[in-house]
Amino acid sequence: MDIHVRDLRYFVAVAEELHFTRAAEQLFVSQPALSKQIRLLERQLGVALFERDRRAVRLSDAGAVLLPHARRVLAAWNDADGALARHRAEVASSLVVGMSTSPGRGLLPALRSRFRSRRPTADFELRQVQWDDPTAGLADRSCDLAFLWLPLPSAQDFTSMVIAQESLLVAMPAAHPLAARPELRVADLVDQPFLALPEEAGDMRDFWLLTALRPTPPRIGTVVRSAEETYEALVGGSGIVLVAEGNAPLVERAGVVTRPLVDGPYSRLALVWRRDDRREIVTDFVGACQEVIAAAGGTGRSAPA
Repeated sequence: MDIHVRDLRYFVAVAEELHFTRAAEQLFVSQPALSKQIRLLERQLGVALFERDRRAVRLSDAGAVLLPHARRVLAAWNDADGALARHRAEVASSLVVGMSTSPGRGLLPALRSRFRSRRPTADFELRQVQWDDPTAGLADRSCDLAFLWLPLPSAQDFTSMVIAQESLLVAMPAAHPLAARPELRVADLVDQPFLALPEEAGDMRDFWLLTALRPTPPRIGTVVRSAEETYEALVGGSGIVLVAEGNAPLVERAGVVTRPLVDGPYSRLALVWRRDDRREIVTDFVGACQEVIAAAGGTGRSAPA
């Protein structure tokens, strides 16, 4: 039976909170995603771990049996993870930088050069992370920093620096009726099916669906987890999608066009890192990024995550 550490972490969080919404906030995931994962774990174990009704969540007898063992497994893993982190800090000459989409915008070559000028033996590895992880590897510590679109969950756990603020475009199939218009407004889009990020993306999903600006909930055409899935869904006619102006080339290919959204919010691309990560190599990377942005005339300002 292959039970993941993540599954046990989810179980323990719910067992300690006895409240799915509070546990989801603690874990930086959506409540529906957490509930789904707990159901999958119960199915895999063949027992009900919680007793649920409309008023309360209680630990079942089977859950009470599992809880102390799960805590011991997580404590052992945390000890191992801490030992590995200390080892990496001692020998690290490179960083892992997560991204949900490539930051592009001419940033990476200049950033690599600036970073190496600060640390001649250091480098960084870019790692593509699917959109169902809104922190692109920061929360599970598989990445040291990340290029991400704001907003992010848990402002108290992350620090961010805006590197680009851009207008939104609406991407759609070339044959879509809205493609005949030179520009669009939010009111033009409210009845259209949208391509959506996974539910786990939380606030970021809502931003790209314009949820706060709609009179009614958005229609979801399909869920996409990468830029390539987005392009294929657009070509297939599953819906329309918002993209940042600098990311238009990722989808503006054969069969897809974009139009400006003149009354939408601005998108903000940020460099994000864990607030408790005070390693010099991380500070040097942030400093190198600040220098590149300043040289390019960008923002480079801090922002809440």
